[in-house]
Amino acid sequence: MIPRYSRPQMVALWEPASKFRIWYEIEAHACDAQAALGVIPKENAQAVWKAKDVAFDVARIDEIEAVTKHDVIAFLTHLAEIIGNDEARFVHQGMTSSDVLDTTLNVQLVRAADILLADMEALLAALKRRAHEHRMDVRIGRSHGIHAEPVTMGLTFARFYAEMDRNRTRLRTARAEIATGAISGAVGTFANIDPAVEAHVCAQLGLEPEPISTQVIPRDRHAMFFATLGVIASSIENIAIEIRHMQRTEVLEAEEFFSKGQKGSSAMPHKRNPVLTENLTGLARLVRMSVIPAMENVALWHERDISHSSVERMIGPDATITLDFALARLTGVIEKLVIYPDNMLANMHKFRGLVHSQRVLLALTQAGISREDAYRLVQRNAMKVWEEGKDFQQELLGDAEVTAALSPTEIAEKFDLGYHTKHVDTIFARVFGD
Repeated sequence: MIPRYSRPQMVALWEPASKFRIWYEIEAHACDAQAALGVIPKENAQAVWKAKDVAFDVARIDEIEAVTKHDVIAFLTHLAEIIGNDEARFVHQGMTSSDVLDTTLNVQLVRAADILLADMEALLAALKRRAHEHRMDVRIGRSHGIHAEPVTMGLTFARFYAEMDRNRTRLRTARAEIATGAISGAVGTFANIDPAVEAHVCAQLGLEPEPISTQVIPRDRHAMFFATLGVIASSIENIAIEIRHMQRTEVLEAEEFFSKGQKGSSAMPHKRNPVLTENLTGLARLVRMSVIPAMENVALWHERDISHSSVERMIGPDATITLDFALARLTGVIEKLVIYPDNMLANMHKFRGLVHSQRVLLALTQAGISREDAYRLVQRNAMKVWEEGKDFQQELLGDAEVTAALSPTEIAEKFDLGYHTKHVDTIFARVFGD
């Protein structure tokens, strides 16, 4: 990913130096286990740890790989240069390259998930705070983009909190599923390496041994992981789209914080554009781009091929770095989002009480009128509001068929906004548990 949409901690996880450090730890722990089994001399295993504090020379490894055309062999050659050829004689004993590559990738994905989970905690905290802050601030709900019935801004934030809370659970599950390692040798049969080596290496790296691998760890695990990232990205876009709508000039119920000195347009000085949430919509698309390739990686030839390899070298860093940035950006947007309660009420009343049509409909049916007739009575008065700008309550009061069933007091009571917020606390208790 380009630096513009990257944050240092996640980027560092995917740097070649970080990757080679994990490769080294896998090889060193494997040597320890081999020595404990008596397969290799203990002094050779101990010698591998001479490189514990050494910074591996990425350029040198690349130089060797230019000749060998094999990245793991290039690394092992460089390691031998550091600790000595004789001392390195038993490194990688009984292992295959995928033991190192796949286990490393899963370590990186687990660590990436931990960063993303921390990001989600920050986002959830921001959503919760804003939900409680605007718990009873009434705004119009919309279906198909059209005024429906009243909700509150607090419920809007609470809805997004609940969605992200589900995503947090999904990511925890995906983290657990990807947290496996394999040190099982060529085609995964342990023919040349004891399963105890795998168990030791995985324990040292915080992984579980893969129950059965071929020459690779099964890629359905990775498909699940990246699919989860795609769902989280879609939820980010869901929130971003709502904010973008609320910032439209004719709506303006909320807007992104506009800092001093910020410019909205090179041509029109009056502009205050929702650039951050538009950016989030785009970043969500990039994260979702990784989902289909990850699913296509599940099907490999026999015990392995490397058709998945080039894909994962890109989608691993790109998807996690992008999602990390997007979650942090969204958290900032939510924390600083400017809310306009007066505009919310103005929009609520734009169509002069029309949003209470269902309450009138239900009251008429309760008064003994059939649903079909009640719907007809309410709709004919509602259309006058749409088409002629009339006041809905006044039209109902002037309709003899309506007033034959409902008194003026009963009609007026149906226009109480408080009716729509009476269960907000119940919903909040379900979402937040407080």
